[in-house]
Amino acid sequence: MAVLGLDTSNYTTSLAVFDGRDGVNVGRLLTVRPGELGLRQSEALFQHVRQLPELFRALEQKGALHQIEAVGASTRPRAVEGSYMPCFLAGASQGEGLASTMGIPFFEHSHQQGHLAAAAWSAGRMDLLDAPFLAWHLSGGTTELLYVEPEGYTVRAEAVGGTSDISAGQLIDRTGVLLGLQFPAGKALDALYDQSDACENYRVKLQELTFSLSGIENQVKQRISSGEKPGNVARFTLDTITSVVVRATQQARQRWPGLPVLCSGGVASNRQLRAAMSAQCQAVFAQPQYSTDNAMGTAILTWRALQAGEAGA
Repeated sequence: MAVLGLDTSNYTTSLAVFDGRDGVNVGRLLTVRPGELGLRQSEALFQHVRQLPELFRALEQKGALHQIEAVGASTRPRAVEGSYMPCFLAGASQGEGLASTMGIPFFEHSHQQGHLAAAAWSAGRMDLLDAPFLAWHLSGGTTELLYVEPEGYTVRAEAVGGTSDISAGQLIDRTGVLLGLQFPAGKALDALYDQSDACENYRVKLQELTFSLSGIENQVKQRISSGEKPGNVARFTLDTITSVVVRATQQARQRWPGLPVLCSGGVASNRQLRAAMSAQCQAVFAQPQYSTDNAMGTAILTWRALQAGEAGA
């Protein structure tokens, strides 16, 4: 017995099958033209529609599409009122149509809930989903510090901190594109870090648990214009993000002592951030392949919903 999950974010088309213990995820990045910083929603939606059949074939070739008893999909970015992004319609509509055709339940989840579930599972800490914890959702579109607590088969996440303007992922991608790297630029910027020969500690102002990164973007532009070595620019960007995330986490742990910290989202796969957060905040991380956008968390939550006997949408 297994369940199918679909996630069609603004960066990746992905499908996953989960059987309550193990799972398989297949995904494909959306294509962004060189020099551009993302896609219009209409283009993202178009690419998802074209890529989903290919990914279904990939799952079939792996022998994963058998005895599917429920389907789930990410239908919105976050589980809050007004959260909406058209690209999620691709996975949601195909998932609901497939479930109706097969006569099996369909469950709706948010993209963020899926990230948290995938991170907990891949870290070997599914127990986190059954008690309160702190979490970072660090991605191309989101940099939120969350207070998370269980809500039935899923989780309810309240944003208690994070950025007040651009996300950490946006800062990384914009830095990368300014340096001539391909979007998304996380992995390439991480590799450039090793080529640095200078380190500058910059302390972003932290107000309660909230901070701004737009000023850092301006400093990145100035450094590049002045001819700063790309590796040093990469290090400046990544060290600055790491420093403020660590400090915000430490303050949050003072407010909520004893709560574990889980990190998810594509930015959470960065080596420097993982090392600092693990050492200084005892944070738990998703495995790198489940830090970036994926459908595994959606499948995991669908399994939990089915086991809980919830009625499908």
